[in-house]
Amino acid sequence: MFKAGIDQDAIIHMFSQASARQGDALRRAVSDATLKALQGRELTLTNIRKVLETVTQAASTGMGQNTLPAVDVGELLGKAFAGMDAALLQAVQAHRMALQQFVDQGLALQEKNMKEALANIEKMEDVFFASVGKAAQQATGPLQPAWEQVLSAMRLKGTDTGAQAATSVELLMAQAQSAMRDGRAAGLRSAQAMMESYATLVSGVLIGMSDGLQASTPETKTHNT
Repeated sequence: MFKAGIDQDAIIHMFSQASARQGDALRRAVSDATLKALQGRELTLTNIRKVLETVTQAASTGMGQNTLPAVDVGELLGKAFAGMDAALLQAVQAHRMALQQFVDQGLALQEKNMKEALANIEKMEDVFFASVGKAAQQATGPLQPAWEQVLSAMRLKGTDTGAQAATSVELLMAQAQSAMRDGRAAGLRSAQAMMESYATLVSGVLIGMSDGLQASTPETKTHNT
């Protein structure tokens, strides 16, 4: 285990043995590993960057060790990117759910901590690209241009994380305006105090989301093993 809280050896091994037919399994494995790492720390942008960089480096190392014939490096790295995107999408949803609690209690989006939290949601896609891009620059041989192709394609297409972030900000702003019109102020002082530990709260929401999903789909583990 490394300081980012990710079993890099497991990711490296998967990519070193991966063939094109295992692409979807890789995507799920990367998503699970990224999500667990995000759940294990406060959900700050700094921690998110560290997790994404670590996962990217592990995928690159594994692909560099892959000696299977006719392996499409770009396709498999694309699956790694998609896995990280799926995990980060859930992180954005956790941010929205946490902030919605404060909005419902009457806390204005113009309040300092709320404003910062909202800005962090808006930055999520940029952080995603920057983190993967930074780690990809350390790749060697054909891996670096392969990562560049993946990043270029996804910048044109857009990520699920980016789309969810934009939607979340729009929804929160609309809900805040509605709360202001309704004169909602119940629990305002308590909400302001809770904002002081916002990153920890979002981590708890993210864990709760995953627990709820697993409880509602007990057959998932059987299908994925």
